[in-house]
Amino acid sequence: MSESEKVHCLIIGSGPAGYTAAIYAARANMKPVLYQGIQPGGQLTITTEVENYPGYPDGVQGPDMMVHFEKQAQRMGADIRYGLATKVDFASSPKKVWIDEEHLVEADAVIIATGASAKWLGLESEQRLNGHGVSACAVCDGFFFKGKDVAIVGAGDTACEEALYLSKLCSHVHMIVRKGEEAMRASKVMQTRVKNTANITMHFHSETLEVLGDAKVSGVRIKNTATNTETELAVSAFFVAIGHQPNSGIFADFLDLDDAGYIKTIPGSSRTNIAGVFACGDVQDNIYRQAVTAAGSGCMAALDAERYLSAEGLA
Repeated sequence: MSESEKVHCLIIGSGPAGYTAAIYAARANMKPVLYQGIQPGGQLTITTEVENYPGYPDGVQGPDMMVHFEKQAQRMGADIRYGLATKVDFASSPKKVWIDEEHLVEADAVIIATGASAKWLGLESEQRLNGHGVSACAVCDGFFFKGKDVAIVGAGDTACEEALYLSKLCSHVHMIVRKGEEAMRASKVMQTRVKNTANITMHFHSETLEVLGDAKVSGVRIKNTATNTETELAVSAFFVAIGHQPNSGIFADFLDLDDAGYIKTIPGSSRTNIAGVFACGDVQDNIYRQAVTAAGSGCMAALDAERYLSAEGLA
């Protein structure tokens, strides 16, 4: 086991929230150490064009934007490292975090920015075409398919909301629902809105067999389990809206989580139920899940951490 080290401010996770927290923490002379986690740069590293982040009038590739975030945090003085937090102990101060199961970091303040991971169907074609017409965020990527036919899979409120969003941009939206209408998880009001939207077709009792296309999505093959028939839908994009899984598991013994596993924060702040531990980005946001809101909450976390350290005489 390697030796432990003591740091002033530890940031767990990268992406817009973690890197923004690092920028603010470094400028406040909090000497932040950031561990990037299992996916350095977060979910944006598996996207392509980003057009809705302010400051990029011509758009930017998701991975390139995350490189910019990282470089800015480094220029401010943040110590950015590879490594995955595998265990924590928040029972006393300083807080204890183990990296890669062996290196112990003790920190006066901890900022959690571990994000959330989209749930996927598990199809080879889905992963192969991810970023080339396959997406887990209609709000992020729907604009690129304006006037095109698209498909979305899911049966909850989020799937309905995204189908309605897409219906305003796209020519036609095929909504693929695995079970029957009576088993849909979405609220009745959301189901009614979808049904009353002329350019949304709902395919019940339907399983996705394959996303079609070579370099980009050209269609989707589905199977109706009630009739045992297969159909190919010609679409330019395939959106997966079956939920997200917040990366919060290692904190469950210490932090308050909601029913879906998102870290609870005190409204209007990034503070958790443990003093000195703050959460930002998608690990605590199950509503907006946008790069710009994640970055904003990363700023909040750094400011909250700075105030905490000052109040505790640790600044």
